[in-house]
Amino acid sequence: MSQTAIQPTRAQNYPEWYQEVIKAADMAENSPVRGCMVIKPWGYAIWENMQKVLDRKFKETGHTNAYFPLLIPLSFMEQEAKHVEGFAKECAVVTHHRLKAGPDGKLIPDGKLEEPLIIRPTSETIIGHMYAKWVKSYRDLPVLMNQWCNVMRWEMRTRLFLRTAEFLWQEGHTVHATAKEAQEETLQMLQVYADFAENYMAMPVIKGMKTPDERFPGAVDTYSIEAMMQDKKALQAGTSHFLGQNFAKSSGIKFLNAEGKEEIAWTTSWGVSTRLIGGLIMSHSDDDGLILPPKLAPIQVVLLPIFRNEEEKSQVLNFVDSLAKDLRAQKFDGEAISVKVDLRDLRGGEKAWQYIKQGVPLRVEIGPRDIAKNEVFVGRRDKAVKDKSSFARAAFVENIGNILQEIHQNIYARAKANMKANTKEINSLSEFTEFFGGSEESQAGGFAMAHWNEAAIGHEILGKLKVTPRCLPLEGKTENGICIFTGKPSTKRVIFAKSY
Repeated sequence: MSQTAIQPTRAQNYPEWYQEVIKAADMAENSPVRGCMVIKPWGYAIWENMQKVLDRKFKETGHTNAYFPLLIPLSFMEQEAKHVEGFAKECAVVTHHRLKAGPDGKLIPDGKLEEPLIIRPTSETIIGHMYAKWVKSYRDLPVLMNQWCNVMRWEMRTRLFLRTAEFLWQEGHTVHATAKEAQEETLQMLQVYADFAENYMAMPVIKGMKTPDERFPGAVDTYSIEAMMQDKKALQAGTSHFLGQNFAKSSGIKFLNAEGKEEIAWTTSWGVSTRLIGGLIMSHSDDDGLILPPKLAPIQVVLLPIFRNEEEKSQVLNFVDSLAKDLRAQKFDGEAISVKVDLRDLRGGEKAWQYIKQGVPLRVEIGPRDIAKNEVFVGRRDKAVKDKSSFARAAFVENIGNILQEIHQNIYARAKANMKANTKEINSLSEFTEFFGGSEESQAGGFAMAHWNEAAIGHEILGKLKVTPRCLPLEGKTENGICIFTGKPSTKRVIFAKSY
């Protein structure tokens, strides 16, 4: 049996495999602060590429960026009862504003604040306070803003990228004159997320509406994109919330309409976070490490010169420098190809394995024999490590964009096939229990499509199996059926899954 770069393998221990992929790719590690992570350059470069694409998409849909405070007065959180109830257990609270030396020489908090401050778990309340100052007339609407920032939610069980106490994200917050406009905004941003997931992350998703028990605290409706990881668990990869007038009422966001009559505004919020990196890892990576979709890879092509002496070195490096220049002149997805030439004094195999584990889409080995034939020797990360091919130099340069697009399509197709193979219509409670293996420890399951009625919220079998309703698919068919939990009528199927 051949040895893989990542031990244990996915089949042996999926959660541990996930941690080892991150370690081998040098993406992140735990920090001295409980539940928080240090995102290392390779991991952060992936996040920067995600930011770049999403930020462009937000601006194309009319949104602008702003920044709001990290600290939120406790009284602001209390204004929206459902909101504070939903986040109360996750809030980190600042109660003092300075330190002083104690009797034993250790520093102790001093200077108690008149009002405690919450480290933002999300920013609806403080942004709503500012919007109430800015919005006076229908002419001020819509307000379309986004902020890139960090948030803190005091998670008890953390996992790098997927669930940490502090994480990076973007949160969009918009204000509208009518419910229709706000609902259209909510669905527009859900589509932006779905497009990004599929066309940049190569991660197929299902767009849907959350069931009432899974809504964002204080929202009227919450929509999500749900992805299936290789272990058949669901990942909520992005959410978009129609907040109705709930937050506008609590924050006092009002405006005079065209007739001079005062109205309460309608608001939305929407966000994705660094958990997308976790989804990217678990959608595509294999037992040799990370596999990156080319549009988000910090390096798309790495050139690995091979030579034995100074004469060969000069010849090879001249060829490599020329090739790098020609590749960088090519475009993929509207951007110049990202190329790295690795000149480190390391063995060729050691270099190659680093880039395999980091998920670089293309590795190009170039030695004197390749130069003599005016060829390059190419390894693709979507194929087996030993599966390499020779290309004529000119053909490789000319077709680099097509090759990268083919890699994207291949890894997307694999993820899509995984979702299709592990999605099943379920028509009885016994079939549901069997599908998920009959216990919370079972690794069985996938996406169960079952009829459901709201009366089934909190059903004991869901808690026993550690299964949750993920969403009501927007593109799901309407059909009369019977809820498998309550026997009550149902007109649509809901996706159920174990999840991250």
